[in-house]
Amino acid sequence: MNLKSYVDLSELLKENPSTQGENRAFGLTHVLIKERPLEQLSVWTEAHKEKLKRPLLSDTFSSYLYGVTLTLVLIAFVLGLLSGIGLLSYNGKEPVNVIYFMAMVICLPLFTMLLTFVSMLRARSARSVLVHLSPAFWMEKMLALLPGKIQENIQAFKINPLLANWVIIKRSQMIALFFSLGLLMALLGGVVTKDIAFAWSTTLHITPETFHDFLRTVAFPWREFVPSAVPSMELIEQSHYFRLGDKLSEEMITHASQLGEWWRFLAFATVFYAIFLRSLMLLLSSFGLSRAVKQSCLTLDGSVRLLREINEPIISTHTKQTKIASASNDKGYGQIVSTLDASYDSIQGWAITEDELSVLSDSMKVIAPMHAEVGGLNTFEEDAEVLSKSHGEVLLFVKAWEPPTMDFIDYLEDLSIKVDKVIVMPVGTTENLYKATDKEIDVWENKLSLDEDEKVWLKRSSAKTPGREVRNAES
Repeated sequence: MNLKSYVDLSELLKENPSTQGENRAFGLTHVLIKERPLEQLSVWTEAHKEKLKRPLLSDTFSSYLYGVTLTLVLIAFVLGLLSGIGLLSYNGKEPVNVIYFMAMVICLPLFTMLLTFVSMLRARSARSVLVHLSPAFWMEKMLALLPGKIQENIQAFKINPLLANWVIIKRSQMIALFFSLGLLMALLGGVVTKDIAFAWSTTLHITPETFHDFLRTVAFPWREFVPSAVPSMELIEQSHYFRLGDKLSEEMITHASQLGEWWRFLAFATVFYAIFLRSLMLLLSSFGLSRAVKQSCLTLDGSVRLLREINEPIISTHTKQTKIASASNDKGYGQIVSTLDASYDSIQGWAITEDELSVLSDSMKVIAPMHAEVGGLNTFEEDAEVLSKSHGEVLLFVKAWEPPTMDFIDYLEDLSIKVDKVIVMPVGTTENLYKATDKEIDVWENKLSLDEDEKVWLKRSSAKTPGREVRNAES
């Protein structure tokens, strides 16, 4: 699941494009992912996405985020480049103080990454101050620049606060990463295009020895692999600058050619602290965003109901009726069954699709090696093919609210000749949990009574007791 899938799922749950029966049919045809709810939601979303209006809100939303993010990272890169040029500006009179550049590529990234980590821990809070201090938070302010219709659609879309916070956190890391890339480009460009004299100067009483130890600690990640990228004690002593008067000391002028060696340390510090560690934070934020998307999908309004409809039978318990109700006349159909067997040789449905038959079979807790639709839009040849494959005991579902037609009676006669037993079961609508009314079943019972066939049985939970013995499905 990704952000686009989340938006599509949210829109589909609002539109409610499928019925309970269709959702259960989906679950029965995707049994391999039954224990993976997120994958079920993802596959269901892809299966129904074509029912959404075009252009998709997910495409609009993603394009908006991409456009805003691209704009901000480009701005951040330019700001980083200009900041680096400013920090490395050298007029030939005063050396460039490496302390300023180190603060920008070491101290600032570490501080902001610490704030980011705290923000990640508090991402569930809808009013996380640290998250809202991020420059990426102001992306939403750019909505005013969008065309009215797009702006209206995006503003109408309510995103989970947890997900919104992680979107901001991830994009903040992208912005910071490109700012650091701008600093690195400024450093490399400055070193290549001009001769920069670096020095270090601070009001604090720091000795060269102390500063050397500090730099070796900072350079711990690479000092064993690239020792030349660690300033030597000699370089630190020679580049110690005191702002006394307008002229450089004679000693610094004498060793001017060595002062440029600082660039290696500054470049490696930028790559490790400002770029590598930031990239790790970006990966961590991507992982957090992915988890937030998954959690948000499961907490969307309607997702729990959808998963229940996919995974649970429409009738979770099928009570077996062992008692037949008495009737007021003796003309009822004589072959009534009150319970269904656990399995049949085939299950057929008159104008009922195979997916609907799967749902019906699941609801009634019956199984069969073959499910087939007959009647309805089927051609005579298609029905004949089903007949040729029919044998043994057949459970035939019919729509209770539709009275039997002559086409159905003709097919039933042909089927009874081919098989050993046919059980006709009228069923109601999905909304009524497939329960047919007694009045509807009476219509079917009266029709079957006109031509009693010893192989044809009628299933009803309550029936008129006929004049002769009533048998069940096991007889």
